[in-house]
Amino acid sequence: MIGLKSTLNVIDNSGALLVECVNVLKNKVNNGHGSVGDEIVCVVKRARPISAATQASVNAVKVRKGDVRRAVIVRTRKQVRRPDGTMVRFDDNAAVLLNNKREMLGTRIGGIVSSDLRLKGWSKIVSIAPRVA
Repeated sequence: MIGLKSTLNVIDNSGALLVECVNVLKNKVNNGHGSVGDEIVCVVKRARPISAATQASVNAVKVRKGDVRRAVIVRTRKQVRRPDGTMVRFDDNAAVLLNNKREMLGTRIGGIVSSDLRLKGWSKIVSIAPRVA
C-alpha cells in the first residue's frame, strides 16, 4: 500500500534513485492507497549526479532532484493476494518512471517486478524486466 509521503526505489535507468509519492491517481476504491500496477505522481528525492560530459551525450540523465513525475508501482512491501490464493510480498517498494504519454522514461529495468502488472495493462514493463515474480 503506497500512500502520501511513501518513498519508492526507482528501478529503471531514467536517472532517479528515490521518489516520494504525492498522489495516487484514479484509485477511489482503496482510500487513496496504491498497489502494484497503480499510477502515482511522485517527486524525485535523489537522482544520479550529472557530469558535464554526460550532459551533452545522447544517453543524458532524464530527471533531476525535485522533478515531479508520474510513475507506476512495480513492487510493494505490503503483500498482495492473487486470484489463485497465493500471497506475494517484496523486500521494498519500487516504481518505474513514466512520461505524460504513459510511456516508460527509461529504456532498461534493473530488478524484479510483479507479474500482476501484466493484468493491469503494463505488459511493456513486464517484457523488459529481467525477472518477473
